[in-house]
Amino acid sequence: MGCCSARCMLILLCCVQLITALERQVFDFLGYQWAPIMINFFHVIMVILGLFGVIQYRARYVVMYLLWMMLWVGWNVFVSCLYLDLGGLSKDSDILTLGVSSHRSWWRDNGPGCEREGLPSPGWQNQQNPELSTVLSCWLEYQYIEILHCIVQLLVSLLGFIYACYIVSTFPDEEDSFNFIGEFHHPSKPSQIFF
Repeated sequence: MGCCSARCMLILLCCVQLITALERQVFDFLGYQWAPIMINFFHVIMVILGLFGVIQYRARYVVMYLLWMMLWVGWNVFVSCLYLDLGGLSKDSDILTLGVSSHRSWWRDNGPGCEREGLPSPGWQNQQNPELSTVLSCWLEYQYIEILHCIVQLLVSLLGFIYACYIVSTFPDEEDSFNFIGEFHHPSKPSQIFF
């Protein structure tokens, strides 16, 4: 196996997907965006299964990874359309928080170069939902940061999809079954187990 083989590239792409998904998961937790948290969790599981399939030459796991990549691409396109307000979607809706909380993207208040105004008037303690500071301006608005996350995920996913398709076509047919003694064997070959 060369270091630039398709298997090596897919392993690398899966590792990059895991790193970027975990990074995205952290910021979704900070923003209490529950739908992306759940989808990112499933994404991490499916990428780990795909990684296992590539390392262990299991085409079924790689096929599961391929199917998930199609759903993952669809999810990232949906999130991009949501933040761009396309197709009747609005970034101000509570779709990503599932209506559970009023939080938004963490990047909305903490983006790069965001300037903050100081504490509001002393009467802020009497308000029901006081905000300690308000954001005046940012170098890059939060929706574009979220879209950049989606673009990175789309690029890595599309490359992973291409490499996974190639790998599935090169893996030998597997009809392995487990014999509960701790070894795999092919059903077409006679077993060497003696009682």
